[in-house]
Amino acid sequence: MTSTTATQAILLKAARPDNPWVGFLLRRGGQFLLSVWVLVTAAFLMIHLIPGDPVRAALGMTAPPEIVQARRTALGLDKPLIEQYVEYIGRLFRGDMGTSMLSNQPVSEIIATRLPATLQLAVLAVILVLLVSVPVGVIMAVATRGGRRRGLELGFATTSVIVAAIPEFLIAVGLVFLFAVTLQWLPVAGNSGPSSFVLPVIALAIGPIAVFSRIIRVEVLSVLSQDFVRTARAKRLTPARIYRRHALPNALTATLTLSGLLLSGMVAGTVLVEMIFAWPGLGQMIVNSILAKDYPVVQAIVLIYGAGVLLVNLLVDVLLMVLDPRSTIKEA
Repeated sequence: MTSTTATQAILLKAARPDNPWVGFLLRRGGQFLLSVWVLVTAAFLMIHLIPGDPVRAALGMTAPPEIVQARRTALGLDKPLIEQYVEYIGRLFRGDMGTSMLSNQPVSEIIATRLPATLQLAVLAVILVLLVSVPVGVIMAVATRGGRRRGLELGFATTSVIVAAIPEFLIAVGLVFLFAVTLQWLPVAGNSGPSSFVLPVIALAIGPIAVFSRIIRVEVLSVLSQDFVRTARAKRLTPARIYRRHALPNALTATLTLSGLLLSGMVAGTVLVEMIFAWPGLGQMIVNSILAKDYPVVQAIVLIYGAGVLLVNLLVDVLLMVLDPRSTIKEA
């Protein structure tokens, strides 16, 4: 059999309708598309569920009626609801998120100027969470394995629970007071350079670090008690190899199941953190748009945040599929 024929045979086998991998991808893809549709529909209905006239509320009670009517016509709010919905979906497919009621600027341009700053915070915070929580969780599992060091275990559990319970905005305020106001080591607010990232990134990451490290510790302890780990020790493998090759990959597979919820919470946490640090991102923009009643901008930012949460959960499911195919096949 030639290499081309072998490749075609593999592709045909993978594409069979009864292939569990195909079933999983179809099912997960369908769930994702349904969630996106619900999100888009909710964002569309947001402006129509507001009591009163949203255009009048945005322009103010003293705005001339002809200006209000012209803006309603420009936004398409004078058309039947189903027609507005179809046009809204069509605009989204073209990348058109509407026009700001106040500045008359395309919302997509506003998002383009603000989104990179929010993504920078979110990506750096996720990297910090992984770089800190994974080693801390593994070290604590190894140090407290078999009931050893009860005091260390109690102190770690208590500290992580307390830190995880503190809201991000309170952590942010504390960091500003200590490092920016009292010690004056870092900038208070704004994005004036690399040092400006330190406090907001820590404020976003410190809570998830506490939660992740606890989860990883529990999962590593569970893996270390399994038979295959005892077999690896019986083969006289080095502890570093046992933890790196056997314990950590299995623990991370289970941890990923909850990581989607935690990372989704970080997406929402950026709003308050950006307000405290006057960060020029979407979090600050959505609060200002709500106060100014600029509903098309609010719609677009809600879509961005919602899509971010859905994409994070989809990425976690894909990683689970890659790291643990057996569980994926079983689910499918």
